[in-house]
Amino acid sequence: MKKQLKNVLALTMAVSMVFAVVGCSSNTQQATSAEGEQTAQTEQTAAESSEDVLIMATNAEFPPYEYYQGQDIVGIDVEIARAVAESMGKELKVEDMAFDSIIPALLSGKADIGAAGMTITEERKESVDFTDTYVTASQAIIVKADNTDITSSADVEGKVIGVQLGTTGDLFASDVTETVERYNKGFEAVQALAQGKIDAVMIDDQVAKALAADNADVKVLDEPFTTEEYAIAVKKGNTELVDSINAALTELKQSGQLQEIVDKYITAE
Repeated sequence: MKKQLKNVLALTMAVSMVFAVVGCSSNTQQATSAEGEQTAQTEQTAAESSEDVLIMATNAEFPPYEYYQGQDIVGIDVEIARAVAESMGKELKVEDMAFDSIIPALLSGKADIGAAGMTITEERKESVDFTDTYVTASQAIIVKADNTDITSSADVEGKVIGVQLGTTGDLFASDVTETVERYNKGFEAVQALAQGKIDAVMIDDQVAKALAADNADVKVLDEPFTTEEYAIAVKKGNTELVDSINAALTELKQSGQLQEIVDKYITAE
């Protein structure tokens, strides 16, 4: 009788263990399935989010085109890019970085557009595509306020010229002198000029005026060094995005909104 009872108990325990294992397996499968569904939903949400966002790479050291106002990046390029994004049904996200990092960010896919007072040049067109022009600007020369040796753009030839690294001024300065001092930020070049470390600074005209307005030791020459056109840069081959931006820019120009944005930051003299 005792032996029979032991056999019954053993059988009961075995059956219980089987159900326990089946139950655990079922719970594990349900948990795995739930995690898989959650991951898929997260990836889908991220994909949808990226489709709704236009990422702009810029260098927020370039007033009045892009600069910090408190914690926010504002300026002509930012407002134009935001208007373009809204026209495309997207939200604009601005990423601040060194100017010479903008094109690599486009090539790597970290950014959708580059807008930073960027001039259309043949060299840049080898790496990226450009939209239609939205602003015509020029390169200006900044010198010390008491400088009498440099009175025109031709006088900078052979001089020590300071530029912001990777900008159009950087490109043009190399054509007229062998001594180019490169700085990460435009105001650093102006500081070096005020301290007598360099002879002149070459930078975009409106930026030059903004920088000179904050430093009584320097002035901007009346004669521009060269005239150029600004456009939005896009990863090479992305014609769909270029076409969408061009359509938005056309609307902004025709409605007068683009000029209103420019006038907000640049007043006529």
